[in-house]
Amino acid sequence: MKRILVAGGGGFIGGWLVKELLAQGNQVSAVDNKPLSEWSQVFPEATNTVRDLSKLEECVKSTNNIDEVYNLAADMGGMGFIENNKAACMLSVLINTHLLMAAKENNVSKYFFASSACVYNGDKQNITDIAPLKESDAYPAMPEDGYGWEKLFSERMCRHFYEDYGLETRVARYHNVYGPSGTWDGGREKAPAALCRKVAKAKHSAEKTIEIWGDGEQTRSFTFIDDCVDGSIKLMESDIREPLNIGSSEMVSINDLVDIIEKIAGVSLKRNYDLSAPKGVRGRNSDTTKFLQLLNWQPIITLQGGLKKTYDWIAQQVKIS
Repeated sequence: MKRILVAGGGGFIGGWLVKELLAQGNQVSAVDNKPLSEWSQVFPEATNTVRDLSKLEECVKSTNNIDEVYNLAADMGGMGFIENNKAACMLSVLINTHLLMAAKENNVSKYFFASSACVYNGDKQNITDIAPLKESDAYPAMPEDGYGWEKLFSERMCRHFYEDYGLETRVARYHNVYGPSGTWDGGREKAPAALCRKVAKAKHSAEKTIEIWGDGEQTRSFTFIDDCVDGSIKLMESDIREPLNIGSSEMVSINDLVDIIEKIAGVSLKRNYDLSAPKGVRGRNSDTTKFLQLLNWQPIITLQGGLKKTYDWIAQQVKIS
């Protein structure tokens, strides 16, 4: 049994990670700055604490008597949020910096940082039929403004805390993680959740229309939450210190994504395209080769299968809201 801190344990990915770590028999401490009533999931078997981890003293308290830290804490959301809150996104650097300092002070044995595909060079993502992004494609650096720069800088902090202080660090670059219990409305939701909500609402409306940001031809790959959690633990338990992609290589356009969700919902909708809305890079896909070569692991949940579980959950939330 390990004593594990999940920073951001009240969030979407953090909640599912806490559940799995508990199931494996670990002693888990979940920390988040949101009130417990706003946590994605709360598990009574864990120690659940509300703290602001942008403050060093709170990080020191949180890492006391801890063996491993998973840092998933950040002020973030989908493209609509990160394009309009760049300063807020960059302030998350305080969380990772102070957690690293606290982990060093309290002799934590391993430290995991949840980075993002937003670290990748924008010039490599300006067409829809994009080659899958390899880990080396983060340099020369030109990440997503704000959020991507914070993630890339924090990756470097992890690297240097290992080089200078011997703190074992692991870095995962997440690619569009989705699934049940995630944010599905309010402005921070990502494309799969937003589209599932829009389809679920439109299904029972008279107009039978859906608004899509951009022209719908922008491409992405999406990672189901179960694969994200599995890959994260696999990476943490390995001896790999370099950043690795955790993502699917099953790339689709946003229009394709809507097609799949409509089929799941049993509805066909008229599409209205908002070309002025935030839409991010033109194309992005994950190269999973290195993770497979080094750790013999790759995602196993298909987009169809993951979206079915996600749509069913969000449709229920729409129904009871």
